[in-house]
Amino acid sequence: MIGLFVFIFGLIVGSFLNVCIYRMPREISPAKGRSFCPHCKKQIAWYDNIPLFSYIVLLGKCRSCKAKISIQYFIVELIAGGLFLLTYFYFGITLNFFIYLILLSGLIISTFIDIEHRIIPDEISIGGVVVGFLIALILAFIKKTPFIILDSFLGIIIGGGVIYLTGMLGDFLFKKESMGGGDVKLLAAIGAFLGWKKALLSFFIAPVFGAIIGIVVLIKYKDHYIPYGPFLSIGAIIALFWGDKLLRLLFWF
Repeated sequence: MIGLFVFIFGLIVGSFLNVCIYRMPREISPAKGRSFCPHCKKQIAWYDNIPLFSYIVLLGKCRSCKAKISIQYFIVELIAGGLFLLTYFYFGITLNFFIYLILLSGLIISTFIDIEHRIIPDEISIGGVVVGFLIALILAFIKKTPFIILDSFLGIIIGGGVIYLTGMLGDFLFKKESMGGGDVKLLAAIGAFLGWKKALLSFFIAPVFGAIIGIVVLIKYKDHYIPYGPFLSIGAIIALFWGDKLLRLLFWF
């Protein structure tokens, strides 16, 4: 029953994340007014804003103007619900559970904004650095373990630094921008939450998925550029849930 409640809670949060994904790149406050149709701008009634259910009932269309609503809304809610449930299975209802929900929510927002707009909002990346480090300070005080602060600080420096240096190398080799500043700040935020080891692990996991998608995009669309934020987010999610096992395996070898 707790798992079901957590999943439903994730769906509700996912609905709000959809609001952030739509509004933040358009410089509209997520807290400003109720949800509205992106086509006719008419406010959406509460019974048409039930996560997953309303999209299915309305067949992915606005009740007022009948315009098609992007499947992205359904996908974001489902991903949020699934990740919240996975976090509960791994960490239970603990302090870590709530901390990592903040990180995962930020990763979902940055991923879908980067896919559509090729940007990662500073509110998510820089905000993530600040929030992640503040949480480390609080945890260090509660657990009386100063190492938590050092790990978060090194996560910010090493996470942001390694991808910044990679971008500089790419710029030199390809004579054009190869890594955006948003990616640098996003990995710094990931490091603030997960520490330097898992930040590095995220950095090395991301190209595996990026290369696969990049080849598909190059063949199908003849486009050499793909947003990198989503792959950093995938790397961070893998590092969050399976990073300890992967690191033990790597150090064993």
